[in-house]
Amino acid sequence: MQMDIKKILLILCLMGCGVDTAWSQQVTARKLNIIFILVDDLGYGDLGVLFQKTRQHKPGEKDPWLLTPNLDQMAKDGAILSHHYAAAPVCAPSRASLLLGVSQGHANVRDNQFDKALEDNYTLGNVLQKAGYTTAAIGKWGLQGEGEPPHWPAHPLKRGFDYYFGYIAHVDGHEHYPKEGIYRGSKQVWENNNEISRALDKCYTGDLFTAVAKKYIVEHQQKQGDQPFFMYLAYDTPHAVLELPTQAYPKGQGLHGGIRWLGTPGHMINTASGTVDSYVYPQYANAVYDHDKDPATPEIPWPDTYKRYASVTFRIDEQIGDILQLLKDLKIEDNTLVVFTSDNGPSNESYLPKTYVSYQADFFHTFGPFDGIKRDLYEGGLRVPTIAWWPGTIETNTEITSANISYDWLPTFTELAGYSAPVRSDGVSLVSALTKRGQQPNSLVYAEYFHPGTVLKYSAFVPERQGKRRKQMQMLRVGDTVGVRYDVQSANDDFEIYDVVHDPQQKNNLASERPSLQQYMKARVLQVRMSDTSAARPYDQALIPSVKNPVKLGQGLTMKNYQANTPWIPDTRGMKPISVSVVADPAKAKISSNMAVFEGYIDIPSDGEYTFYISAGHKAFIRIHDVSLIDADYQYTQGEERQANVRLRVGYHPIKIYSMTNPEDLETLNLQWSYKGQPKEKIPDRVFYH
Repeated sequence: MQMDIKKILLILCLMGCGVDTAWSQQVTARKLNIIFILVDDLGYGDLGVLFQKTRQHKPGEKDPWLLTPNLDQMAKDGAILSHHYAAAPVCAPSRASLLLGVSQGHANVRDNQFDKALEDNYTLGNVLQKAGYTTAAIGKWGLQGEGEPPHWPAHPLKRGFDYYFGYIAHVDGHEHYPKEGIYRGSKQVWENNNEISRALDKCYTGDLFTAVAKKYIVEHQQKQGDQPFFMYLAYDTPHAVLELPTQAYPKGQGLHGGIRWLGTPGHMINTASGTVDSYVYPQYANAVYDHDKDPATPEIPWPDTYKRYASVTFRIDEQIGDILQLLKDLKIEDNTLVVFTSDNGPSNESYLPKTYVSYQADFFHTFGPFDGIKRDLYEGGLRVPTIAWWPGTIETNTEITSANISYDWLPTFTELAGYSAPVRSDGVSLVSALTKRGQQPNSLVYAEYFHPGTVLKYSAFVPERQGKRRKQMQMLRVGDTVGVRYDVQSANDDFEIYDVVHDPQQKNNLASERPSLQQYMKARVLQVRMSDTSAARPYDQALIPSVKNPVKLGQGLTMKNYQANTPWIPDTRGMKPISVSVVADPAKAKISSNMAVFEGYIDIPSDGEYTFYISAGHKAFIRIHDVSLIDADYQYTQGEERQANVRLRVGYHPIKIYSMTNPEDLETLNLQWSYKGQPKEKIPDRVFYH
């Protein structure tokens, strides 16, 4: 009965929308643990429940297929997010957007910037730390920046995590036996600031990271059971090299079986014995398939490359089942949200010697019902397998069909911790969709990426798409439709437009039928991003379009006062204002609480580049459209001036100016601009409308 009361309290909180301290205390009292499991290069089509069972049971066909029984059960017991997107189609930018809670239009790691330092700003880790969580990152990192080990500028311990175990360097995650280094050479494994690979004889990383995760959870419950934990568990599999484990998965699961941490140098986990890179699952050892689609000819064995891939994928499935059972054994499953997903679409890489058949994603159709793989912005490159599991709160057999994206998790977890997300986040909370309570806000699903290659020539792909040049690419989802463009030369290039709900393979281009949607997409992709000189785009110099024909406007900005209970400027979409008024000049407004949002339009007098300047007594933030223009929130110093350039077309542009204050603040909000070579000046009152 006690658990039922706690669930009722949580649901009442979720229905309340306005996040406050009382909610935070109730959620924290429930010890709502969060485990985010990110696998590497697993395709939407890899899971049985999403696609492989269709291949298995296809009448008259004998295609090769994969087994994922534990993940299938996880999906049955929870929710499938069938329209969930990765923020980017390759590892480093995808992980950066996930951890920062921002799109690729705002992340500091873009394109193929592996090992670049993750920006020092709000992250999944430090936001949850501030919400009272203890935090752990286990597995692949790859966002540490340059520096002498272990003093990297963006070590996980410097980005919000209390504990770290895993591969720091991106390339290290391409070898799954760190000590032996069978195919790619020996690698470094770090526990916090200590390199420990010399003790990791025969440790297959998928098993190793599972053992460490289980050990962490058990020890946390023993020592800090009253404090919630957040775990970012980032596996380096099934990414190439396609290495096999040493042996069968240990019998049982959870607290009394499965993978275990032993802690003895040379035998750190209970699968660190036998022969490295040797175990093929019996389900696949003698597997055959119809290679030529001719029932008159004999079926042939799977090439060893694909037996390896299938075994690695099955191993992941067992590892996840092991962790879920541990939560049940510890009786914390009702108080733990587990999210399982992938960083991007499937790859076509094995990194095996040339004596092996090359790995291709079309053998198992790991891209599922879509076209595209890793490094594509078609659905197969971005739509990723995603399951959310929270027994007793997320209903069984749930499918969430609304579009959402990886940077939605930061506001989701923040809300579950009792707070509104930092305003900087481009995501929205998915709590309403997960719990079926309240109205789910629409997600901004946007991606941009550069790759010099071409779309692979798989026969399953739309013929005219095969071999298509990638280069500069953009994708935007609007409702049921996706706009995507490849080899972008300018902001005026047309999008291909597809109804991905009814046409998931993107066969029927609707662009000629949707001219207004085409124009909307061309404008919208300029209104949600900031350029980054480290990842230049051909549309960086385009003018951001103004709003056409806004409703009748009055002079001044609407001021909404809020009582914020966060150490950051919060996203106010789920908050109720204390008071609402109209002010002519934000700098002279009297804020009656500890935060105000000034919103409306700014009338831009002529086309061109504008430089905006802001200084504040405590914290401030400016958005124009959905462009995060100036961030004076994270680690902001009172009175410091921050500035940013933006190219705007003449006319009205939506603007929001956030100002957080303290009673002892002496500095006030100071807003200035300059343009067309004119000296910096106060932004005049006459350009503000509501």
